[in-house]
Amino acid sequence: QQGQYAEAVRVAEDTLQAARKAFGPDHATVATALYNLAILYYHQGQDTDAEPLYKQALTIREQVLGPDHLDVAAVLNGLASLYSVQSRYVEAEPLYKRALTIRENALGPDHPEVATTLSNLAGIYGAQSRYADAELLCQRALAIKEKVLGPAHPDVATLLNNLALLYNAQGKSAEVEPLLKRALAIGENALGPDHPDVATALYNLAILYKDQGRYAEAEPLFKRALAIWEKTLGIAHPQVAMVLENMAALYRQTGKEGEARLLENRVRTIRATIP
Repeated sequence: QQGQYAEAVRVAEDTLQAARKAFGPDHATVATALYNLAILYYHQGQDTDAEPLYKQALTIREQVLGPDHLDVAAVLNGLASLYSVQSRYVEAEPLYKRALTIRENALGPDHPEVATTLSNLAGIYGAQSRYADAELLCQRALAIKEKVLGPAHPDVATLLNNLALLYNAQGKSAEVEPLLKRALAIGENALGPDHPDVATALYNLAILYKDQGRYAEAEPLFKRALAIWEKTLGIAHPQVAMVLENMAALYRQTGKEGEARLLENRVRTIRATIP
C-alpha cells in the first residue's frame, strides 16, 4: 500500500507541475492539483507538506470561484481535518464552521455533506470536552444520515458510535449500550462480521461492559475485536496494542495475573516497534 501511495504522490506532483505550466499559478486546475496532492500527503501523515498546499488551494479557489463555492468548502474541510489531527482545535473550528455554512446554503440543511461537516465539528468539540455542543451536532448529523441514507447505513453506525462515546463521557451510561448494540448490528449486517468498523463497535461495547464490571460479557467482545484488527491491520498495529492493554486490565481485575502479564508483554513489544 505504501508503494501505491508513493506512486500516487508522484503522479499528483507531475499533474501539479503540468497544470502550472499550462495554465499559470492561479488557475482553478492548479488549485485542484494542489488539493489532491495535499490529501495524499495528509493520508500519509505528512502534515507539514500538506498544510501549505491546502492553503494555496484555498487562496486560489476563493479568488477564482468566490468565497462561497462548494470547492472552497472542500478545502476548508480538508485543512480543518489536518488541524484536528494535530489538536489545533482553535484553528480548525472556524474552518469547519465556514464549510458548514457554505454547504448548508448551497446544498440545503439535510444534505449528507452537511451531516459530515456537523460530525467533524462535533469531533473537535468532543476532543475539547465540550460534550453538550458536540452532542447536539452529532444528533443532527445522525438525523440527516438516517433520513437520507436509511437507518441501516454504515454511516449511521459510525455516528451512533460517536454519540455513544459522547453520552459515556457525560455519564449517561443508560443511553450508551443501546446505541452501541445498534451500531454493532448495522455494521455486521452491512459490512460483514469481520470488518474493522465492526471491531470498533465491539471494542467500544467491551469497554463499556468492562467499566461496568461486566467482565464475562466484555471478554468475548475484546477477543472478537482483537481477532478482526489483527487480521485487517496486522499484529503490531497500535489498535491491537490498545485492545490487548484493556484485556490485560480486565484479567488483572478478575485475578488472572498470568494471562494479564502475557498480554502486557505483547503490548510492550508492539509499542517498542511503533515510531
